[in-house]
Amino acid sequence: MDIEKYIASGVLELYVAGLLSEKENLEVDALAQQYPEIKTEIIAIETAILALSKSVSPGVPSSNLSGIHNRIHKVRTLDTPTKKQTNWISYTGWAAAILFAAGLLWMYNQNNTLKSNIEVVNQEKLKLKDTLNQTKSSKIKTETLLEELRDQNVAVVALGGQAVSPESFAKAYWNKKENKVFIDASGLPEPPEGYTYQVWSLKLEPLTPSSLGLLDDFAANDTKVFELENANESEAFGITLEPAGGSESPTLEQLYTLGAVGA
Repeated sequence: MDIEKYIASGVLELYVAGLLSEKENLEVDALAQQYPEIKTEIIAIETAILALSKSVSPGVPSSNLSGIHNRIHKVRTLDTPTKKQTNWISYTGWAAAILFAAGLLWMYNQNNTLKSNIEVVNQEKLKLKDTLNQTKSSKIKTETLLEELRDQNVAVVALGGQAVSPESFAKAYWNKKENKVFIDASGLPEPPEGYTYQVWSLKLEPLTPSSLGLLDDFAANDTKVFELENANESEAFGITLEPAGGSESPTLEQLYTLGAVGA
């Protein structure tokens, strides 16, 4: 006989709950006498019911639990073979005990469901809190950027579209005092894969370009405003499309926007 399979079948739980027929009860009793593992499992199930009753209902007096325990063991004593007889008083007490334990089990399951629901709500609250924090952070960054762009030391340079992309446009906000420039590239199309925009500071006579940096992560930048260092005496600004990583000198055939300072 496969003892483990028999124990896992659920028959013993029905036996403890008093839901088997008299014939089935006798069969379980006989097997419990023959196989110590089955007897041990039955005792474990009964113990679990009592423990569950105690854990989920701390207000129940210990005398009541002892009474339930006594009633359980008065119904069947595994050490003595069960005789073919019916003790209705004992079965009534056993049924009451099972109903009581079943009620406590229902309360336990309801409590677990409530805890699970509370956990879901808490997770949603954390997500909402995180979203609000991100929104606040984004708002602070936007307000800080606006303050930077409105600074009286900032010179605004409009960059118009060129032959390769006449519809393109951009703006450069140059803070000479702090040696930095903000490029508003919202008027530029998203660069193709493997390419990036590169910003140039230009001296016009003779034409001398100096790279200010790349507009990397273009698609991921929601505002399309990029901050770059600029310590040059810029006379103009230009933006070209270059291979990823940038170029040492501008590709004039890919000049998207150009604008002179003070124009």
